[in-house]
Amino acid sequence: MPFTTVNGLELYFERAGSGPPLLFISGTGGDLRIKPNVFDGPLAKAFDLLAYDQRGLGQTEKPDTPYSMADYADDAAALMAGQGWDDALVIGVSFGGMVAQELAIRHPRRVKRLVLACTSPGGAGGASFPFHEIEHLKGEARARHMIPISDTRRDDAWAAAHPDRYALFVAMGAADPYAEEPGHAMGAHRQLAARAAHDTWDRLPQIACPTLIAAGRYDGIALPAIQEKMAARIPGARLQVFDGGHLFIIQDRTAVPAMTAFLIGG
Repeated sequence: MPFTTVNGLELYFERAGSGPPLLFISGTGGDLRIKPNVFDGPLAKAFDLLAYDQRGLGQTEKPDTPYSMADYADDAAALMAGQGWDDALVIGVSFGGMVAQELAIRHPRRVKRLVLACTSPGGAGGASFPFHEIEHLKGEARARHMIPISDTRRDDAWAAAHPDRYALFVAMGAADPYAEEPGHAMGAHRQLAARAAHDTWDRLPQIACPTLIAAGRYDGIALPAIQEKMAARIPGARLQVFDGGHLFIIQDRTAVPAMTAFLIGG
């Protein structure tokens, strides 16, 4: 299994595919052991794809110390350097988009083109849904709470009209196969604390690379209005809205091709 040391941290990563180098930064609770993952989709067919478990998550080390968004960005930059990449294309999804913002600001020469998907800048620009406030909810209770927020079309009326699909979404949202692993809860808590403090709003104009803001029309976690603010704040950024909620990348079949076209210079 591929591990590497970055910033004194044992970090788990995977790399596959061929083409331009692409760093994929995953969202809250991201764990490459959970399938399907990004390597099971079309990106690995178009790019030399690099993804990893962020500090405190998955198979990466989970130090019981405070994490900052700067730490996460510096981890990403160090991983790239360790792979011999001077720069790369970058996709950051949800929490990963927050990390990608910090990466593009703190290490501007590392990022050639940037996709920020279903994410937020924090601060005066607006924050994503405060997951740290529902940290006490577990399993099905958390899944039921988040379903109508993740996709605002899935309200109580939708759930009543589609009981089988609703039950499936509850089961999927409740699953946490590694919940009992040592450090799992602590690492997840540390990530949520860093996420709650995320604020790049005043620094967004420093992002100098071509940037695509990708949003879900029915996303109640990273609100479309916040995506519009972020696109206006980053010089030259393009905003594209897709037909879906927070998971529009898998709900709208045009999303990944659009991101791919942007990354290769379209």
